[in-house]
Amino acid sequence: MKHETHTEQLNKKKILKMYRFSNTVIGLLNLFTLLASIPIIGAGLWMARSSTTCESFLQTPLLVVGFIILIISLTGFIGACFHVAWALWVYLLVMIFLIGALMSLTIFGFVVTTQGGGVEVPGRMYKEYRLDSYSPWLRKRIEDPHYWMTVKTCILGSKTCAKVVFWTPVDYLTKDMSPIQSGCCKPPSSCNYMGTTLVQNPDCYLWRNDPNGLCYDCDSCKAGVLEEVRRDWHKLSALNVVMLVFLIGIYSIGCCAFRNTKRAETGYPYGKNRIIKVHPRWDFHWWRRWHDWRHQIY
Repeated sequence: MKHETHTEQLNKKKILKMYRFSNTVIGLLNLFTLLASIPIIGAGLWMARSSTTCESFLQTPLLVVGFIILIISLTGFIGACFHVAWALWVYLLVMIFLIGALMSLTIFGFVVTTQGGGVEVPGRMYKEYRLDSYSPWLRKRIEDPHYWMTVKTCILGSKTCAKVVFWTPVDYLTKDMSPIQSGCCKPPSSCNYMGTTLVQNPDCYLWRNDPNGLCYDCDSCKAGVLEEVRRDWHKLSALNVVMLVFLIGIYSIGCCAFRNTKRAETGYPYGKNRIIKVHPRWDFHWWRRWHDWRHQIY
């Protein structure tokens, strides 16, 4: 039998250390994400107990994300730390689908949020927003009566317009507004209520000087909400790019951990065929007995 040289032994030790390092890294990362999923699930359950529409609206996504992270992290942790090959295989399979879904979501987010933005108002610090400047997908979503009623209730509960309704004319000239304040708390700047017969923006006729009415049913209010969504989605898309790089790195390390687990099961690095003894299949002995019995008869 050929003896291994000192150099080959050193190379094997280096490979073994690298494999152990990959398993340790995957185990620690999944332990961290496993612990991080607990407060996410807790936040979703806490929101489920609240009667506020805005909070219950977010509970389902939080619970789904929390449980997905919990299951994936638990599978990766068990597979890496306890050398369970099938658990790591499932973990890597889910990870590749997760990377693909996150990449698709990021591309979709960039596509639907490229349109939009505010229009400068002469002599004012704030901008105004028009619904027809946003993508058709966003407009269809916000114009759904059931969805808009949910959003409208959230805006009313957040007291967004509480300060704006008491502004003086000087405040409108010197202060800035958020997109929702600009669209929901005041009529469009082009409106003229001095008895003019000219055709005006339809939102001018929807404005009501009532704290619970204001311009909450105006298209400008819906456009203001979409502008907030657009800005938040841009931030989320940038975060998604960072997460994609992070997940691809974890997936690469996970592949090394999977190879390490296969090596632990076979006794040799995964991919090298060093079989010395072949164990017979479960039906070998039954087949051998049947073969000998036939020869005895004939």
